[in-house]
Amino acid sequence: MVDGDWYQGIALAMPGVFERRRPFRGCADGGSIKFLGIDVGTGGTRALIIDEHGRVVASGSEEHVPFASPQLGWAEQHPHDWWRACGLAVQRALDALGASRDEIACVGFSGQMHGAVLLDARDEVVRPALIWCDQRTEPQVQELSDLFGVDRLIHLTCNAPLTNFTLTKLLWVRQNEPRNWERVAHVMLPKDYVRFQLTGERAIDMADASGTLLLDVAQRKWSSEVLSRTGIDQQLLPTLWESPEVCGRVSARGAEATGLRVGTPVVAGAGDQAAGAVGMGIVRPGTVSATIGTSGVVFAATDVPALDRKGRIHTFCHAIPGRWHVMGVTQAAGLSLRWFRDRFGAGLEDGRDPYERLCEEAAAAPPGCDGVFWAPYLMGERTPHCDPNARAALVGLSATHTRAHVIRAILEGVAFSLRDSFTIFREMNVPVDRIRLGGGGARSTLWRQIQADVYGHAVEVVQAEEGAAYGAAILAGTGAGNWRSVDEACDAVVQTAHEIQPNPKSSAILDGAYRTYRRIYPALHQISNPESADSTAQPAAASVS
Repeated sequence: MVDGDWYQGIALAMPGVFERRRPFRGCADGGSIKFLGIDVGTGGTRALIIDEHGRVVASGSEEHVPFASPQLGWAEQHPHDWWRACGLAVQRALDALGASRDEIACVGFSGQMHGAVLLDARDEVVRPALIWCDQRTEPQVQELSDLFGVDRLIHLTCNAPLTNFTLTKLLWVRQNEPRNWERVAHVMLPKDYVRFQLTGERAIDMADASGTLLLDVAQRKWSSEVLSRTGIDQQLLPTLWESPEVCGRVSARGAEATGLRVGTPVVAGAGDQAAGAVGMGIVRPGTVSATIGTSGVVFAATDVPALDRKGRIHTFCHAIPGRWHVMGVTQAAGLSLRWFRDRFGAGLEDGRDPYERLCEEAAAAPPGCDGVFWAPYLMGERTPHCDPNARAALVGLSATHTRAHVIRAILEGVAFSLRDSFTIFREMNVPVDRIRLGGGGARSTLWRQIQADVYGHAVEVVQAEEGAAYGAAILAGTGAGNWRSVDEACDAVVQTAHEIQPNPKSSAILDGAYRTYRRIYPALHQISNPESADSTAQPAAASVS
C-alpha cells in the first residue's frame, strides 16, 4: 500500500487514535509549528528543529563520553550518557529557537543501530551497551551459522549473521555473563532507550529492528523461528511500529529533563541510516546515497525486499511503510580520517577545522596517490568481506611519498570501499540513476570530487545536508500530519544544491587504481589466515554507470 492507504487503514482499524494526523495549521498563539528531530549518534546527540516548510530553525548538540574498548575489538557505551546528552542537546535547541516550547508539535528519533541495551525489571541498565562497531561476537556468528545455516537465516531475516547485529550481542552476554543475563527483562536499541526515558514507552521502528537479526524483514514482524531456536523471549523486545507512527508522548519526567511540553507526540523514528536517507530524499528506487560519517554507507530504496544471496549487502525495512532498502557498509570511513588526525595531527593550529586542513593538504597529491593505497579495515569490515578480523593497511609507500599522499590515499581508499557496494548493486539489478552524498564526506570539496571520480558518476549534495536528525524531524512532521506521507515531505523539502561531474582523466586513473585496490584484501586475508587457500569471494569490478 502507498503511505496514504496505509495510514487510512490504521485509522479505520483504530478509530480516534489517529485524529492527531490532521494537518496542523499553526499554534494556538498564532506561532508557526515546529518539529524536533533527535539523533543519538556514536560521538554525540544532536537535536534539530525544523518548521512546517522543512527549514532548519534551531539546533543543539552534546558530545558523548567516547566509547570504551576494554579489549581489542570491543566497543561499549553507557546508555545513561545518551540520555544526559539528549537532555542538554534538546535544551540548547529550544534555547536557540527563542520561542515557546509549545511550538514543538511532534518529536522524531534517530540513532546508531545494532546496539544492545539491557534493562532489568526495574528498568535499570544491567551493563554498558555493546554498540554497533563491537566485534567480539564472532563465535556467536558461527553458532548461528551452524544452528540455522546462512541460507536459512537470509531466508528468515533477509540478512546473514554478522558480529554487528544485536542478536549476536545478546547471545554473547547470555553465554559469557550469565548473572547479567538472568537480570535482563527488556532489550532495546540505543535511540529507543532514550525515547523510553522521554516517554516511558517501549517501542522500536521497523528499520532499526531490521538490524537486530530478529526481524522477519520481508513480513515486517519479529521472526518466531529465530526467537524460538535461539531461546530469546519475545517479551524482552519492544513493540514494533512504522517510522512515522506516533508511539508515545513526552512524560513529566521527560519534560523536566528536556524542556519539552508534557504530552508532545513522539513518533517511532528510524535507525540513523534510514533516517539519514529520508533527510536526503532517498525514498524511491533509482536515487542512492553515499554517506561518510564514522562509518560509510551506500543506501538504495526498493519496492520489494531485494536480496544478496551471498549476504554482503544488508536488506532492511525502510522508514517508509511498505518499502525496503539495501545498503552496504564500510566500518571505518570517516573514522579512518579521524584516526589519522588523532594519531598524526592535522597540521598547523590556525583555528580552522582540522578536517579542512587535512583535505587541503591531500589536494597536493595527484589522483591515484602515485601508487599509495589505504585499506580502511580499522574495525574489521562488513561489505563486501563480512570479516571482523580484517585489518587496515597502507600499501605502496616509498621514500618519495609525503603526508599528502597518505591523506589522499585514505580519502580514495574509503571511496573505493564504498564503490564495492555499488558493484554489488549492479549485480543485484538495483538501479542507480542519481547519487547523493551525505555526512562529513559531503562537506569536503576534494572528497566530493574523489567520490565522483571513483564512482564514475555525477554526485549531488542537497541543500539541507543535516544528517539523520533532519530525517527524524521529517518523520515527526509526517506523523503529526503536516505532510500526508514521507514521499510528499521529501518532495517538498529536499532540494539539490550542487552537482559534481566526474573528471574523465582522474576517473580513468582511479578506475585502474580501484582494480588494484581490490587485490589488497585477499592478500591481507592470506597473511592473517595462511591456512586458507581461498580468499573471500568478491564481485567483479564495475563502475556505477
